[in-house]
Amino acid sequence: VICNAFTICNAEMQEVGVGLYPSMSLLNHSCDPNCSIVFNGPHLLLRAVRDIEAGEELTICYLDMLMTSEERRKQLRDQYCFECDCFRCQTQDKDADMLTGDEQVWKEVQESLKKIEELKAHWKWEQVLAMCQAVISSNAERLPDINIYQLKVLDCAMDACINLGLLEEALFYGIRTMEPYRIFFPGSHPVRGVQVMKVGKLQLHQGMFPQAMKNLRLAFDIMRVTHGREHSLIEDLILLLEECDANIRAS
Repeated sequence: VICNAFTICNAEMQEVGVGLYPSMSLLNHSCDPNCSIVFNGPHLLLRAVRDIEAGEELTICYLDMLMTSEERRKQLRDQYCFECDCFRCQTQDKDADMLTGDEQVWKEVQESLKKIEELKAHWKWEQVLAMCQAVISSNAERLPDINIYQLKVLDCAMDACINLGLLEEALFYGIRTMEPYRIFFPGSHPVRGVQVMKVGKLQLHQGMFPQAMKNLRLAFDIMRVTHGREHSLIEDLILLLEECDANIRAS
Protein backbone atom coordinates (compact mmCIF):
# COMPACT_ATOMS: atom_id res chain seq x y z
CA VAL A 1 0.00 0.00 0.00
CA ILE A 2 2.80 2.43 0.86
CA CYS A 3 4.37 1.95 -2.56
CA ASN A 4 1.16 2.14 -4.60
CA ALA A 5 -0.98 4.69 -2.74
CA PHE A 6 -1.35 8.28 -3.93
CA THR A 7 -1.53 11.29 -1.64
CA ILE A 8 -4.79 13.08 -2.45
CA CYS A 9 -4.42 16.85 -2.56
CA ASN A 10 -7.06 19.55 -2.49
CA ALA A 11 -7.28 22.39 -5.00
CA GLU A 12 -4.43 24.25 -3.28
CA MET A 13 -2.14 21.19 -3.43
CA GLN A 14 -2.51 20.55 0.32
CA GLU A 15 -2.48 16.90 1.39
CA VAL A 16 -5.93 15.74 2.55
CA GLY A 17 -5.87 11.94 2.28
CA VAL A 18 -4.58 8.81 0.60
CA GLY A 19 -6.16 6.82 -2.22
CA LEU A 20 -5.50 3.72 -4.28
CA TYR A 21 -5.60 4.11 -8.07
CA PRO A 22 -4.38 0.75 -9.47
CA SER A 23 -3.83 1.77 -13.09
CA MET A 24 -1.88 4.89 -12.08
CA SER A 25 0.36 2.76 -9.87
CA LEU A 26 1.93 1.40 -13.06
CA LEU A 27 3.57 4.78 -13.75
CA ASN A 28 7.28 4.97 -13.02
CA HIS A 29 9.08 7.81 -11.29
CA SER A 30 11.25 10.51 -12.80
CA CYS A 31 12.78 13.54 -11.10
CA ASP A 32 12.09 15.32 -14.42
CA PRO A 33 8.70 13.81 -15.36
CA ASN A 34 6.71 14.35 -18.54
CA CYS A 35 3.37 14.07 -16.71
CA SER A 36 1.83 15.38 -13.51
CA ILE A 37 -1.03 14.24 -11.34
CA VAL A 38 -3.72 16.55 -9.98
CA PHE A 39 -7.02 15.85 -8.26
CA ASN A 40 -10.49 17.18 -8.99
CA GLY A 41 -12.27 16.06 -5.85
CA PRO A 42 -11.50 12.34 -5.50
CA HIS A 43 -10.81 11.98 -9.22
CA LEU A 44 -7.17 11.61 -10.23
CA LEU A 45 -6.17 13.33 -13.47
CA LEU A 46 -2.98 12.42 -15.36
CA ARG A 47 -1.80 15.37 -17.45
CA ALA A 48 1.10 15.65 -19.90
CA VAL A 49 3.21 18.70 -19.02
CA ARG A 50 5.39 18.69 -22.14
CA ASP A 51 5.45 17.14 -25.60
CA ILE A 52 5.83 13.36 -25.45
CA GLU A 53 7.37 11.37 -28.28
CA ALA A 54 5.65 8.28 -29.67
CA GLY A 55 6.77 5.30 -27.61
CA GLU A 56 8.17 7.46 -24.80
CA GLU A 57 7.37 6.19 -21.31
CA LEU A 58 4.92 8.25 -19.24
CA THR A 59 6.48 9.26 -15.92
CA ILE A 60 5.47 11.17 -12.80
CA CYS A 61 7.41 12.43 -9.81
CA TYR A 62 6.62 10.47 -6.65
CA LEU A 63 8.10 13.12 -4.36
CA ASP A 64 8.01 16.73 -3.26
CA MET A 65 10.15 18.61 -5.80
CA LEU A 66 11.60 20.82 -3.06
CA MET A 67 14.12 18.17 -2.04
CA THR A 68 17.82 17.81 -2.71
CA SER A 69 19.07 14.89 -4.79
CA GLU A 70 20.30 13.18 -1.62
CA GLU A 71 16.90 13.54 0.06
CA ARG A 72 15.08 12.32 -3.04
CA ARG A 73 17.29 9.28 -3.44
CA LYS A 74 16.95 8.38 0.24
CA GLN A 75 13.16 8.59 0.17
CA LEU A 76 12.93 6.61 -3.07
CA ARG A 77 15.24 3.97 -1.62
CA ASP A 78 13.42 3.78 1.73
CA GLN A 79 9.84 3.99 0.47
CA TYR A 80 9.96 2.57 -3.06
CA CYS A 81 13.02 0.30 -2.84
CA PHE A 82 14.96 1.56 -5.85
CA GLU A 83 18.00 3.73 -6.49
CA CYS A 84 17.40 6.73 -8.73
CA ASP A 85 20.20 7.34 -11.22
CA CYS A 86 18.48 9.99 -13.33
CA PHE A 87 20.31 12.99 -14.76
CA ARG A 88 19.07 15.30 -12.01
CA CYS A 89 20.26 12.99 -9.25
CA GLN A 90 23.60 12.20 -10.90
CA THR A 91 24.42 15.87 -11.52
CA GLN A 92 22.85 17.10 -8.26
CA ASP A 93 20.85 19.52 -10.39
CA LYS A 94 19.69 22.60 -8.42
CA ASP A 95 21.17 21.31 -5.15
CA ALA A 96 23.49 24.32 -4.89
CA ASP A 97 20.53 26.71 -5.24
CA MET A 98 18.43 24.73 -2.77
CA LEU A 99 21.13 24.86 -0.09
CA THR A 100 22.24 28.45 -0.64
CA GLY A 101 23.30 30.24 2.53
CA ASP A 102 25.03 29.41 5.79
CA GLU A 103 24.83 25.65 6.40
CA GLN A 104 24.52 25.99 10.18
CA VAL A 105 21.63 28.43 9.74
CA TRP A 106 19.64 26.36 7.24
CA LYS A 107 20.11 23.23 9.34
CA GLU A 108 18.52 25.10 12.25
CA VAL A 109 15.64 26.15 9.98
CA GLN A 110 15.31 22.55 8.78
CA GLU A 111 14.80 21.46 12.40
CA SER A 112 12.31 24.26 13.08
CA LEU A 113 10.30 23.17 10.05
CA LYS A 114 9.51 19.83 11.67
CA LYS A 115 7.68 21.61 14.51
CA ILE A 116 6.04 24.11 12.13
CA GLU A 117 4.69 21.35 9.91
CA GLU A 118 3.43 19.44 12.96
CA LEU A 119 1.52 22.54 14.11
CA LYS A 120 0.22 23.08 10.57
CA ALA A 121 -1.08 19.51 10.41
CA HIS A 122 -3.22 20.33 13.47
CA TRP A 123 -4.36 23.70 12.01
CA LYS A 124 -2.77 25.68 14.84
CA TRP A 125 -2.36 28.68 12.56
CA GLU A 126 -1.52 31.32 15.18
CA GLN A 127 1.32 29.17 16.49
CA VAL A 128 2.44 28.36 12.94
CA LEU A 129 2.62 32.05 12.06
CA ALA A 130 4.40 33.03 15.27
CA MET A 131 7.05 30.37 14.76
CA CYS A 132 7.48 31.22 11.06
CA GLN A 133 7.87 34.91 11.86
CA ALA A 134 10.50 34.14 14.49
CA VAL A 135 12.48 31.98 12.04
CA ILE A 136 12.21 34.48 9.17
CA SER A 137 13.17 37.51 11.26
CA SER A 138 16.14 35.77 12.87
CA ASN A 139 17.51 34.84 9.44
CA ALA A 140 16.72 38.09 7.63
CA GLU A 141 20.32 38.75 6.63
CA ARG A 142 21.65 35.20 6.76
CA LEU A 143 19.48 33.03 4.53
CA PRO A 144 18.11 33.84 1.04
CA ASP A 145 14.55 32.99 0.06
CA ILE A 146 15.78 30.50 -2.55
CA ASN A 147 17.03 28.17 0.21
CA ILE A 148 14.41 25.40 0.26
CA TYR A 149 14.00 25.38 4.03
CA GLN A 150 13.56 29.15 4.16
CA LEU A 151 11.17 28.85 1.20
CA LYS A 152 9.07 26.24 3.00
CA VAL A 153 8.84 28.52 6.05
CA LEU A 154 7.66 31.39 3.83
CA ASP A 155 5.07 29.06 2.34
CA CYS A 156 3.81 28.03 5.78
CA ALA A 157 3.68 31.69 6.84
CA MET A 158 1.57 32.56 3.79
CA ASP A 159 -0.85 29.69 4.45
CA ALA A 160 -1.15 30.68 8.11
CA CYS A 161 -1.88 34.30 7.19
CA ILE A 162 -4.55 33.26 4.67
CA ASN A 163 -6.25 31.07 7.26
CA LEU A 164 -6.09 33.89 9.83
CA GLY A 165 -7.44 36.47 7.36
CA LEU A 166 -4.19 38.46 7.30
CA LEU A 167 -4.25 38.93 3.54
CA GLU A 168 -1.77 41.81 3.24
CA GLU A 169 0.81 39.87 5.22
CA ALA A 170 0.02 36.71 3.23
CA LEU A 171 0.81 38.58 0.02
CA PHE A 172 4.11 39.79 1.45
CA TYR A 173 5.23 36.21 2.06
CA GLY A 174 3.69 34.92 -1.17
CA ILE A 175 5.57 37.38 -3.37
CA ARG A 176 8.84 36.25 -1.80
CA THR A 177 8.15 32.68 -2.97
CA MET A 178 7.55 33.59 -6.62
CA GLU A 179 11.13 33.62 -7.94
CA PRO A 180 12.24 30.46 -6.08
CA TYR A 181 9.14 28.68 -7.38
CA ARG A 182 10.01 29.75 -10.93
CA ILE A 183 13.46 28.21 -10.52
CA PHE A 184 12.45 24.97 -8.81
CA PHE A 185 9.22 24.33 -10.75
CA PRO A 186 10.18 25.23 -14.34
CA GLY A 187 7.84 24.85 -17.27
CA SER A 188 4.30 23.74 -16.45
CA HIS A 189 4.04 22.43 -12.91
CA PRO A 190 0.77 22.32 -10.93
CA VAL A 191 2.38 23.45 -7.67
CA ARG A 192 3.73 26.62 -9.27
CA GLY A 193 0.45 27.26 -11.10
CA VAL A 194 -1.54 27.13 -7.86
CA GLN A 195 1.02 29.30 -6.04
CA VAL A 196 0.90 31.99 -8.73
CA MET A 197 -2.91 31.87 -8.67
CA LYS A 198 -2.93 32.36 -4.89
CA VAL A 199 -0.64 35.39 -5.15
CA GLY A 200 -2.73 36.83 -7.99
CA LYS A 201 -5.93 36.34 -5.98
CA LEU A 202 -4.39 38.12 -2.98
CA GLN A 203 -3.35 41.02 -5.22
CA LEU A 204 -6.85 41.20 -6.70
CA HIS A 205 -8.47 41.41 -3.27
CA GLN A 206 -6.11 44.24 -2.33
CA GLY A 207 -6.89 46.30 -5.42
CA MET A 208 -3.57 45.64 -7.17
CA PHE A 209 -5.33 44.96 -10.45
CA PRO A 210 -2.48 45.19 -13.04
CA GLN A 211 -0.21 42.97 -10.91
CA ALA A 212 -3.08 40.57 -10.25
CA MET A 213 -3.90 40.32 -13.96
CA LYS A 214 -0.28 39.50 -14.81
CA ASN A 215 -0.11 36.66 -12.28
CA LEU A 216 -3.60 35.31 -12.94
CA ARG A 217 -2.79 35.11 -16.65
CA LEU A 218 0.48 33.32 -15.86
CA ALA A 219 -1.40 30.92 -13.60
CA PHE A 220 -3.90 30.26 -16.39
CA ASP A 221 -1.13 29.53 -18.90
CA ILE A 222 0.38 26.98 -16.52
CA MET A 223 -2.83 25.41 -15.25
CA ARG A 224 -4.54 24.93 -18.58
CA VAL A 225 -1.68 22.46 -19.17
CA THR A 226 -1.46 20.95 -15.69
CA HIS A 227 -5.16 20.92 -14.78
CA GLY A 228 -7.13 21.21 -18.04
CA ARG A 229 -10.00 23.52 -18.96
CA GLU A 230 -12.61 21.30 -17.28
CA HIS A 231 -11.02 21.41 -13.82
CA SER A 232 -13.01 23.24 -11.13
CA LEU A 233 -9.96 25.32 -10.19
CA ILE A 234 -9.65 26.60 -13.76
CA GLU A 235 -13.30 27.65 -13.60
CA ASP A 236 -12.51 29.61 -10.42
CA LEU A 237 -9.47 31.14 -12.10
CA ILE A 238 -11.51 32.30 -15.10
CA LEU A 239 -13.94 34.06 -12.73
CA LEU A 240 -11.00 35.81 -11.04
CA LEU A 241 -9.66 36.93 -14.44
CA GLU A 242 -13.07 38.30 -15.40
CA GLU A 243 -13.37 40.13 -12.06
CA CYS A 244 -9.89 41.59 -12.45
CA ASP A 245 -10.57 42.68 -16.02
CA ALA A 246 -13.82 44.39 -14.96
CA ASN A 247 -11.99 46.31 -12.23
CA ILE A 248 -9.27 47.43 -14.64
CA ARG A 249 -11.88 48.65 -17.13
CA ALA A 250 -13.75 50.51 -14.40
CA SER A 251 -10.67 52.25 -13.02
